[in-house]
Amino acid sequence: MGTDDWGKGVRPRLNPLKTPPIALYPDPHGTIFSGSAVIDKNNTAGFGKNAMIAIFTYYNDSLKVAGYQNNQTQGIAFSLDEGKTWEKYNGNPVIDNSCEKDFRDPKVFWNDEINAWNMVLAAGDRIKIFSSPNLIDWKFKSDFEPVDDLPGLGVWECPDLFKMKVDDEEKWLMIVSHGDKAPNGGSGTRYFVGNFNGEVFKHEQPSLWLDYGTDSYAGVTYANAPDGKRILIAWMSNWMYATVTPTKVWRSAMTLPRELSLQKDGNKYFLRQKIAGEFASIKQEVKKIDQVELPLIEDKIDLSQAGIHFDCNGEDLSITISNELDETLQIDMKNNQLFVDRTRSGKMDFSDKFAPRIQTMPLGEKVYNFQIYLDRSSCEILLNDGKYAMTNLFFPNEKYSNLQISGSANAELKNFKIGKISRIW
Repeated sequence: MGTDDWGKGVRPRLNPLKTPPIALYPDPHGTIFSGSAVIDKNNTAGFGKNAMIAIFTYYNDSLKVAGYQNNQTQGIAFSLDEGKTWEKYNGNPVIDNSCEKDFRDPKVFWNDEINAWNMVLAAGDRIKIFSSPNLIDWKFKSDFEPVDDLPGLGVWECPDLFKMKVDDEEKWLMIVSHGDKAPNGGSGTRYFVGNFNGEVFKHEQPSLWLDYGTDSYAGVTYANAPDGKRILIAWMSNWMYATVTPTKVWRSAMTLPRELSLQKDGNKYFLRQKIAGEFASIKQEVKKIDQVELPLIEDKIDLSQAGIHFDCNGEDLSITISNELDETLQIDMKNNQLFVDRTRSGKMDFSDKFAPRIQTMPLGEKVYNFQIYLDRSSCEILLNDGKYAMTNLFFPNEKYSNLQISGSANAELKNFKIGKISRIW
């Protein structure tokens, strides 16, 4: 569930060793699907100043079983104790379904330009936009359905809409996740750049993919983060195999928090992603080499929680991350493309869709720096200060402990660092 406010004093302090009770139980309207949360600073809803208000999708399974298509509606609940306990609004649902099969994932934010709340809501193959003065009474304003759009992207999910500054202008960004036909198969997330007047969003350029890996999906952002930052966190998985990944205690994880910035290149705009600055507090530098002689070989080091950073000159590189069982995650940069091969990375027999081929990301320019963040079963790659991103899962039978980097005859690599990343729980 995303949030519209990262304000001080609005997050409950929980004992990490004690599981809090379920916040929102199912009720006659249905079970609780995802949505977002805001701080109602001006008490527009009448629940109390600074009330924390959750906006979520109700999913009524009994309606679906009975053959009805309109089984998803939107409800709200409020908390007056910083999220520790919640009370549902007795007038739920606040938005009824108008017969869409998929009608979910409300992302709500306060829009100063119209002095009202806006909501973006996924509905089949489009995004619906609503406005409200009080989070209770919502009016439909428009559908966002891109002209000349990519076909066959499956269900649309987890939209987000926000404004960002670039140079001396402001642009609005619409983020949408899709269940199918992402660049390397299955689920993926893309974004549109354009303008929004409080009712209608119009994009000005073709959409761009936020991450080319198979395992960055349903990302939404925090608004009002400190220093005006826009922080995005995504789900690290893919609907092609999410329900069958070989894990026991947990099912899926989230990406590292990424700070977004909007950049302009000629007459086109793109999002740049960097790991949130607070992440530095749990990193510890293990090794640094100012000028690297290739091939670089680092054996018997713990790469299960590590960061690898270096600068390069855009020539071809081959990065091999492996363990003592010869399980390998292979990352290659060649001809201004990035290739990730996880076909020998560990457990794969749980799904024939997990690693059928090598994944590819077109770059269109020379690469001058690499950032690779490894967890026990995930790899997040950011290139050129986060202009390009690629996120992938893997499931080794043993920790990765070997690193080898080689390159073409003209390849240069410098400012190489390996950092150890501490546990957060």
